[in-house]
Amino acid sequence: MTLTTTKNMTNKRLKPVVLATSITLLSLASLSLTGCSNMHLGFDEKTEESASVTVDDTITLEQITKDVSYLASNNLQGRNNFTPNIRQAADFIAKRFNEVGLTPAPSDLNFKQQYLVQRITPNMLTVEINGQAFDSESLSMATTATDFDWNSNVVKNNLPVNIVMVGEDDNMRKSLSELNKQGGQHLVLLHPKHEESFKRYQSYFAQGLTKLVDESATEQGGVIVIALTDISKVIQFNVKGNAKVSTSALSNVVGILPGKSKANEIVLYSAHYDHLGVKPSIDGAPNSNAQQSSDIFNGADDDASGVSAIINLANHFAKLGNNERTLMFAAFSAEEIGGFGSKHFSTNLEPTTITAMINIEMVGKPAVFGDGTVWMTGMDRSNLGEQLNQALAPQNLKVYADPYPKQNLFYRSDNATLARLGVPAHSFSSTQLDKDQHYHQVTDDINSLNLPSMLQVVKMLAIATTPLVDGSITPSRIDPNKVKRSGLIY
Repeated sequence: MTLTTTKNMTNKRLKPVVLATSITLLSLASLSLTGCSNMHLGFDEKTEESASVTVDDTITLEQITKDVSYLASNNLQGRNNFTPNIRQAADFIAKRFNEVGLTPAPSDLNFKQQYLVQRITPNMLTVEINGQAFDSESLSMATTATDFDWNSNVVKNNLPVNIVMVGEDDNMRKSLSELNKQGGQHLVLLHPKHEESFKRYQSYFAQGLTKLVDESATEQGGVIVIALTDISKVIQFNVKGNAKVSTSALSNVVGILPGKSKANEIVLYSAHYDHLGVKPSIDGAPNSNAQQSSDIFNGADDDASGVSAIINLANHFAKLGNNERTLMFAAFSAEEIGGFGSKHFSTNLEPTTITAMINIEMVGKPAVFGDGTVWMTGMDRSNLGEQLNQALAPQNLKVYADPYPKQNLFYRSDNATLARLGVPAHSFSSTQLDKDQHYHQVTDDINSLNLPSMLQVVKMLAIATTPLVDGSITPSRIDPNKVKRSGLIY
């Protein structure tokens, strides 16, 4: 990849809109604290009081099956963002949070933490290089600007458009990733050898970008225009484009179990409840009411399983009643389109108050280590995994390290957002991602899951995290300087 500086552009920034709600320690303190007697925890572990309630009572196959089955049902049409179906899923999660005894933050309505996002969708793009006009099939753009106009004939030196050559031997994904991290304006000339990868990016960028409203109002962002061509030297160029912008509301669903002696310290359990929706109609139009399972991305493993897990963990700890720390259970939206639910959440809570984040992502299938086992991402970034395994040792159980380090899974879920703020934030999963044939497919339905294995995973996470909940352990913080930043454009 070569990089030279040329040309200029005009860039109309998006206007800020007031954000929605926040959770503060003051609001936590204002909640009424509820307690209950010490209860028994573990598959065969007993307390001195021999309490009658066990993990087998509070986390059951019957209830997990009910929760996953509803969230992954055809009726919810794949829980896509910006649809009535995701609101229906949010209502269900709020109802379940209420049933198990959680409390909404005073500033939230019915457990809903609302936030605003802007959808920025490409509308028009024309590119001419060295007198050659390009057709739409060989062009793509990702933009956070509403319109731009780059013309090499206006000014000739030191202007903020980078011309980037990605040759046949260059790594296209790495090249675009670097530009995304930089932000700014880039005209990318991509060698035709990369056409197959280009088509995937073209399809992705055509769907538009999503930005938090407060994020859209900053000076971050930019434009990447890609032209598929074997042109090796740019003498003249003329690039114009614009985008349509719409503002929509989404909601996280957040429930709280107030703590006791360490109420200002929070243990966060999270999962995302959005998924991919349905296949478009034959004519390419949105399919608002898919009838066939073959058209619906049910997202049973990804991540109805994780949402069911946090609901049932909430039920367990509410009945256990030994949480010295405040427990927060968050079902995030917009994970599949950039993690915007967790990004909004993180801007409305002081990160130093979060002792740990247990993000549960795809636990509906047995791990490579066997039925009922679980692994965590980024185990070497804090000592949380070591502490959890100390809690599991009496049961002869353990949390394993991520077996797929080359897939960069630490950065591919909502934990990464809080890890960038120094929180010991890790994702916990069991799916064999190197072999799973259902990931992001319409076949990710309830029938593809191993629910007895999932049940054991949820019970194990209850045991493993009890010392976090009762305040007897505190994991080391993640060094935010060692966590990669997210992209500025897409």
